[in-house]
Amino acid sequence: MASREEVLALQAEVAQREEELSSLKQRLAAALLAEDDPAPQAPVSPLPPKAALSRDEILRYSRQLVLPELGVHGQLRLATASVLVVGCGGLGCPLAQYLAAAGVGRLGLVDYDVVEVSNLPRQVLHGEALAGQAKVFSAAASLRRLNSAVECVPYAQALTPATALDLVRRYDVVADCSDNVPTRYLVSDACVLAGRPLVSASALRLEGQLTVYHYDGGPCYRCLFPQPPPAETVTNCADGGVLGVVTGVLGCLQALEVLKIAAGMGPSYSGSLLLFDALGGHFRCIQLRGRRPDCAACGERPTVTDLQDYEAFCGSSATDKCRSLQLLSPEERVSVADYKRLLDSGSPHLLLDVRPQVEVDICRLPHALHIPLKHLERGDGESLKLLGEAIHKGKQGTQEGAALPVYVICKLGNDSQKAVKILQSLTAIPELDSLTVQDVVGGLMAWAAKIDETFPQY
Repeated sequence: MASREEVLALQAEVAQREEELSSLKQRLAAALLAEDDPAPQAPVSPLPPKAALSRDEILRYSRQLVLPELGVHGQLRLATASVLVVGCGGLGCPLAQYLAAAGVGRLGLVDYDVVEVSNLPRQVLHGEALAGQAKVFSAAASLRRLNSAVECVPYAQALTPATALDLVRRYDVVADCSDNVPTRYLVSDACVLAGRPLVSASALRLEGQLTVYHYDGGPCYRCLFPQPPPAETVTNCADGGVLGVVTGVLGCLQALEVLKIAAGMGPSYSGSLLLFDALGGHFRCIQLRGRRPDCAACGERPTVTDLQDYEAFCGSSATDKCRSLQLLSPEERVSVADYKRLLDSGSPHLLLDVRPQVEVDICRLPHALHIPLKHLERGDGESLKLLGEAIHKGKQGTQEGAALPVYVICKLGNDSQKAVKILQSLTAIPELDSLTVQDVVGGLMAWAAKIDETFPQY
């Protein structure tokens, strides 16, 4: 049996080894990023034509060279092709990985974000050692280790109306791997103005979809969606979640479409939409309507002749990692700091948690009443009865005639605002008539970041 001294000595050695490991990870991250120059990129010149494959290239690409549909001619086309990848996340990582592996000559990588640990289940080009570093430099370093012959051009910046058109014109094919509506409109309009095909995909929860826009007379994104959806109806991965392998499947399918375009085989999903249901384990394809003659971007009399302010057009941000809605006035909201002061004071109130049950299973504040937003939206009788009983019980702790304040919380402060709007309109609960209902800005993730560092972030 080990003595107390041996246990302490082993604990000290473990701590020392962990410190050494942390130092090695930091040195590795620095070494990987040293391969990339973060200085502003000069305009790239067109790739020179390639007349023949070298002996090493024949060996490397031999398995795809023997495909009659590709052959030497197709491989030479790939070697001189350039692809702009917008977003180095769950879709962009597998897409860029397979494009580099297949021998595409140049990859432009656009992303303003940095690597976070929560990215790693789906963003397979990044690693733990590179947490906190720019995604484009992490991705470029990984791709160069995979295929040093491929030129990787990182753009550590957000794609904006001021930069998008010039950038898109430098590349032959564009792959939209973004995760927000403003960027989708921006990329599509830039591709129309520059005359470039656009391979677009998206993934959320256990589903995904893929199509090719603006190819050989096919429709563009605006043809299908002339107007953006209301910002409050759009769900992203931070809100709705996603299984990493689903983004992997869609990213690989994107890579396949890009490779077929670049090699001259033509895409399969121009004018059609591929839908993937991961839970059911099946694909289905639906036909899309053709190019609209009255489309504002690619129609017969286009009105989109310059790139515009897409965040204003869509009513949402293209660079917020977590979608932030503004549905309530400042008077209808409280900060997590203000709520913490209220909680510490012991003042009677009701905290209503409107997250789905699956999120409550991850973490919760023990004093909160849980009623999912969906129950409030459909006016669920049992939930409304539970809420009324909680308000009535809470009022018993207040001074006679005093109103019981209700505070609504969710993960990020978006669903809570929707819930406040619903509660303000309810007539089925008489107790609500005289109540003040406010939401907690930033939700539980703001609570974890600013109030309680031990509270889980997810």
